[in-house]
Amino acid sequence: MGQTQELGQIIILNGVPRSGKSSIVAVIQETFDGVWMNLGVDRFMQMTPARYLPGIGLRPGGERQDIEPLVPILYSAMYESIAAHSRLGVNVVVDVGHHDAYAIPRGILADSARRLNGLPVLFVGVLCPIEIIMERRQKAGEKVGSTADSSIPQPIQLWQREVHIPGIYDLEVDTSLLTSGACAEVIRQHLADIPTPSAFQRLAAQHT
Repeated sequence: MGQTQELGQIIILNGVPRSGKSSIVAVIQETFDGVWMNLGVDRFMQMTPARYLPGIGLRPGGERQDIEPLVPILYSAMYESIAAHSRLGVNVVVDVGHHDAYAIPRGILADSARRLNGLPVLFVGVLCPIEIIMERRQKAGEKVGSTADSSIPQPIQLWQREVHIPGIYDLEVDTSLLTSGACAEVIRQHLADIPTPSAFQRLAAQHT
């Protein structure tokens, strides 16, 4: 009889753009034992035809209702790929910016969780105060910044609100307080103590 394939660990880092997710991914890939594939949002956006961008990177606010119906399909494909890697014993780290502030609620997070049902998932909230997010955007030379009256743009506020929902994570790290290496170490230490059911399994129950 063949050996039973050990499932690959999945780590999902959820946060707004410029919250520091990518830096944590880099540390995980470099320092954690085993192969860790990065199947995050940026990788899938690179594969998406230009006319359908930003695709799964679509920010909140209902600004692109023409491509919104495609976004749940793209997320489904992304999470099916994540699940396939795990079932083959490959570890996966995923950086995303889940929100449901589309023109209509689309329940993408709960559906994504259902697709990973039965797999080892650690759901991590990557938090950072919105003022620091804005500073990082400015330093990066991004066009999306404060409005003429110095208020924070609505899509950025919505995104921040969506990823700070209390109680949805197994673990939260704040990149304004910890370096990316320190955040990765907190995640490493937590992996052995994932609660049952995990936060992602509880989210999956919302879709059944």
